[in-house]
Amino acid sequence: MIVNRFVPSSEIFSAINTNKNTEQVAQSNSFGQTLKSKLDDVNDKIIDSNTLTNKMISGDENVSINDVILSTEEAKMSLQLAVQVRNKLVEAYQEISKIQL
Repeated sequence: MIVNRFVPSSEIFSAINTNKNTEQVAQSNSFGQTLKSKLDDVNDKIIDSNTLTNKMISGDENVSINDVILSTEEAKMSLQLAVQVRNKLVEAYQEISKIQL
């Protein structure tokens, strides 16, 4: 599906097909490892966005403004999602700490 000339990554759709083995994956990865890998992905998107921006500023003709804007927005949305997940984790921790045993 193409929306405003944006073609979603095929990785999104391939993840749907891998749901059959989620039980095995869930057992092999801990929550901390999963969280760390997702935060590394967010960091990589931010670094890629900065690299593209610097290439465009330096005058590299192979980088278009559209690529820079898409990369920057993707990094921004990934960071916002990570912040929201962190906020929910902190909120859940605070609720658990309020429980009296």
